[in-house]
Amino acid sequence: MPSQAPRSSPAAGDDLSLQAARGRLSSGAPLAIVDIGSNSVRLVVYENLSRSPTPIFNEKEMAGLGRGVTSTGKLAADAVRKAHGALERFRVLWEAMDVSDVRVIATAAARYASNGPDFLAEAERICGRPIELISGDREAFLSALGVISGFAAPDGIVGDLGGGSLELIGVDGQTVGEGVSVPLGGLALQDRSGGVLKAAEKIVRDELDKLPQIDAMRGRSFYAVGGTWRALAKLHQRQTNYPLSVMHGYTVPARDVADFARMVERVDAEILDSIDSVSSARRPLLAYGALVLDHIIKRGRPKAVVISAQGVREGLLHEQLDPGEQLVDPLIRAAEDYNLLRSRDPAHAGELIAFADAFFEGAGLDETAEERRLRRAACLLADIGWRAHPDYRGEQSLNVIAHAAFIGLDHPARAYLALAVFYRYAGLKDEGVSLRLRELTGPRLLDRARLLGAVMRVAFLLSAAMHGLLPRMSLAATDKRVVLTVPNELGCLASDRVTGRLKQLAKLLGRDAHIVLKP
Repeated sequence: MPSQAPRSSPAAGDDLSLQAARGRLSSGAPLAIVDIGSNSVRLVVYENLSRSPTPIFNEKEMAGLGRGVTSTGKLAADAVRKAHGALERFRVLWEAMDVSDVRVIATAAARYASNGPDFLAEAERICGRPIELISGDREAFLSALGVISGFAAPDGIVGDLGGGSLELIGVDGQTVGEGVSVPLGGLALQDRSGGVLKAAEKIVRDELDKLPQIDAMRGRSFYAVGGTWRALAKLHQRQTNYPLSVMHGYTVPARDVADFARMVERVDAEILDSIDSVSSARRPLLAYGALVLDHIIKRGRPKAVVISAQGVREGLLHEQLDPGEQLVDPLIRAAEDYNLLRSRDPAHAGELIAFADAFFEGAGLDETAEERRLRRAACLLADIGWRAHPDYRGEQSLNVIAHAAFIGLDHPARAYLALAVFYRYAGLKDEGVSLRLRELTGPRLLDRARLLGAVMRVAFLLSAAMHGLLPRMSLAATDKRVVLTVPNELGCLASDRVTGRLKQLAKLLGRDAHIVLKP
């Protein structure tokens, strides 16, 4: 028998266009946003316009356009050169990525500087695109939309701290309140105070104490947007040995944040633990960001500070969606995308959801609507690790899910999803799972994650992760039994391994396991 010729690696010129990239969704063209901010100039390219947008490229240049604008009234020549150079580089990159839909916005520095129009005219020439110079009110509105796009039913005040300005605006579900923009960005505050924190403290107090948005956050959440506050959150995570490094949805009681912020105000940033995780250009602004945050908490008395990785750019995307699409659950949409891209048979996930729905609804577990939502997301993610070595599928799936760019969930929910799929692959013991991650999940969600993992372990042995088999069977729980019902013609699937896994599931509920064959 002749041997099969080895398959060669693709050479340049072979038909391997972006359309053939299997790791990319084919629904919709990529689009990009260029954000010319007071501290950084950033390019973000998104896979497509979606309720759960995924960045495929994210690059920035810390140009510092806002440095000195308050005192001189002008953009500094070196900052202008840096920003224009970044835009030249970004244009080469987005053209190489075949992105035709590019929106360019500019914020506070270009808004306030006397030579802002000249800067923007050259920037438009470089980009080959018109640039939208957004007002403070619009910047606040887009920040609020970004938070609405990133959280399930947010309720509180959004604060977007940039280099030149701070925007504050209320959100309540899908409703945006009245916003305000004040010149308290890190660079502006440093400039206005002459680099003296005591003077900066008085400026912050004078600007913020008169704002109704501060009073409106009492007992609600404060959604912190902006690179300086994300840097502070990263330091807080490192100093507390937090089990996740994801920023979006990181939630800390307001009192703890205030204590940490005051510590950052007092000490030299260079001696802070894990300061290497913060860019050198942003470190001088940490104390000013901490000062603003400390005063917001002291004066506004929110219950918690929630970090949002979604802001103006994501608000722009959300604004472009159809009204119906804006209401789609972003977590479920993201899980559907992962299922499509990574599972063996995407159609199997819907059947797994129905299989688990019937079991949980009949088991008398008092499942909340939010728990049901998370369980369905976990089912969509249940088969994403199949390409890994069998010994590491659980560990790899846990790491992917725990650190994926999901929105629309908090960190306990993220940990639940990761653990449910870990148990599905690795078994129901906690060996290899961080104690801190389990503590983050909480007892109730941890129990539900293990229970769902046990259901998945039964389902995947019965179906080989292929659609068509699970709808012919059922899994139910009575007061004393967990019963798997299988048609006679599929009785061969009720193997010893299936029986063993069914007993594991039943044991979690303190019940007996039974398999019933039906005609």
